[in-house]
Order: sequence, then structure tokens, then C-alpha cells
Amino acid sequence: MSGHRWAARAAAGAAAVALTVTGGAVAQADDDIASLTAEQIADRSRDALLGVSSLHLSARGDLDGSGDRMSVDLTLDREGNCAGGVDMGEDGSVEIVKRADDVWLKPDKAFWETHVPIGGSTFDAILDGRFMKAKADDPRLLTVTEVCDLDTFRELITDNPGATERGTLTKGRETEVNGAPVIPVTRTQGTERLTVDVATEGEPYPVRITVRGADEEGTVSFSGFDRPVPAETPSASDTVDVTALLGRSVKPT
Repeated sequence: MSGHRWAARAAAGAAAVALTVTGGAVAQADDDIASLTAEQIADRSRDALLGVSSLHLSARGDLDGSGDRMSVDLTLDREGNCAGGVDMGEDGSVEIVKRADDVWLKPDKAFWETHVPIGGSTFDAILDGRFMKAKADDPRLLTVTEVCDLDTFRELITDNPGATERGTLTKGRETEVNGAPVIPVTRTQGTERLTVDVATEGEPYPVRITVRGADEEGTVSFSGFDRPVPAETPSASDTVDVTALLGRSVKPT
């Protein structure tokens, strides 16, 4: 299946925002988060984010500077399970469910027409609103299945320490996000501003990150920390096997 690079862009864009605004050193855990310096708060939020077993990620806007706006809504865990989807506006949307060794995808008509211009309309007609099911090790879908793994997201953050050294970091006044108390920390570099709102009660999770700049503009929100990914999967009657759809084995040769 071609056109799957949207998944990598979605994950990389969200992770890039997170790693750029959060710090890199390990902080102590017995201080009032709001009393710490901006750098210490950023460190705490990064460590808290990397420590979760599962979370809900919601991203909106142009986060990778490509000029394309998209929205991502995924619940994912470190076991590689996930549920949610990606919406690219006029370029189409895809629902995603991954559980253990299986993955289900439901691209809409606009996605097939945009990303698979040769044969996409035929695939759309065959699916007729159903999910396409494959094994998670299908080499054509690895980019999608990797996005569904929280460990992939964590690696995108931990493997880029240099990105955390850019710009000036400042702490704002305590405020609220969705009724919960947070302390904002902003990283500024040139015309780009990234602000992370860090929870001041309980674990210092980054609950919202906003980016404003010449090329990027968007929001990444985190919630549902350590809550399990929904276990429900599409029924057999709502599924078409990818082998039958594409007419060849899904195993690498």
C-alpha cells in the first residue's frame, strides 16, 4: 500500500514538538513543580512522558513545517496496540486499530484517490466502507504499525538530545487547561515559540504543547496516561483481508 508516509509524518511531527520543548536531564521528584526553574520543569515533564505505559495523543495543525494541516487522534501503548485515526482534510482520513499481531485500516475515498491514484478507487469500491486487515509485520504497513507503538514515539524523543538545546526557556504564571492546574514553560528561538503546559498536581505530565512559528503552527495534547488502549477490534463482517484485497502474500519474500 503506497501513501503510508503520512503516518510517519504524523508521529514525527508530534514527537518533534515534544522533544523540542522538553528538557533532557533527570530531575528530582520531591519538589513543588511550580517552584522549579523552567529547565527543571521541562526535565520533569519529559521524564514523566517517557515513563508512561500508554497515553492518548491528539495533534492538530502543521507540526512538521510541510504546509499541510492534519489532525491525529490515537490511543497507544508500549505493547504496540493502538486505536484512533489521522485526518488530512481534503487529502483523506484513515481509521486505525492495532491489536497484538493484527492491524486494521479504514481509508476513506479521498485518501485512496490522493495517495493511491492508480487503483485506489478500485480498492475503495472493494472495501465498501469496511476495514482492511493485515498482519502487523506486513512490510508495506510497517510505517503505520510503528506509529501505533508508544516505544517508537519515545525513541523519537530520546534519540534527539540536540534538539532540546535550542532557544531560550522561560516559565510563565500558573493557569489551567481543561480545569486542571498547569505551569507553562515556553521555548523561544527566533520567531518560533513552543509552550508546554505541565500539570502541577500529581505527575508533572505535559498535558498540552502549542507551537507557533513561521512554518509550524499547531497543538499536541496528551491525556489518558497509563489507561489501557480500547480492546475492541472490527468484526469479521466489517473486514477485508489484505491478501484478498491486493491479491498477493503479505509476508516478505
